[in-house]
Amino acid sequence: MADFPSKVSTETSSPHSQGGNSFRGVTGMMDMSFLRSIVAILMIIEIVLGMIHWALIASTPYVHAAAYGWVMFVAVTLWLLTIGLFVVGLFSINRMISVPWVLVMMIYNGVAAVLYLTAFLTNAATAHRGFFFEDYLGAAAFFGAVVTLAYGISAVFSYLEWKRDRGNVASTVPA
Repeated sequence: MADFPSKVSTETSSPHSQGGNSFRGVTGMMDMSFLRSIVAILMIIEIVLGMIHWALIASTPYVHAAAYGWVMFVAVTLWLLTIGLFVVGLFSINRMISVPWVLVMMIYNGVAAVLYLTAFLTNAATAHRGFFFEDYLGAAAFFGAVVTLAYGISAVFSYLEWKRDRGNVASTVPA
């Protein structure tokens, strides 16, 4: 019993810890190659410009025009979904589940481009002169067009990646 303290380790951290630097631990979990990919760059553009788009709509009394309810729904929903998908890609969660990720992203970006196109056209058609907030709505229509274009470009890149991958499900199965 006398040799008990020498055999027991009382360390609470793993031997590979970085001395309490939690930021280094988080970046070690991030997929930095994803962050440098064209897909991630386009998602960042969609997130930033999408937020500007819905913020411009939200800063107007859009509740008085029923069409802007659709614009806000599309803008906020796709903004939140894109943030979620960005986090999934950033932390490589997509590699931990058996889902054909390339196909999922291709379908998502295609549907998002079509939905954003309808929201942009609705926004542009209802932003008329004489309305007190016409500057906000005109700027929102511009950002809606740019975000629509970003989702369209993402859909094209997703399609090209899917075509190159040929829907290979084996690439999505965890090792």
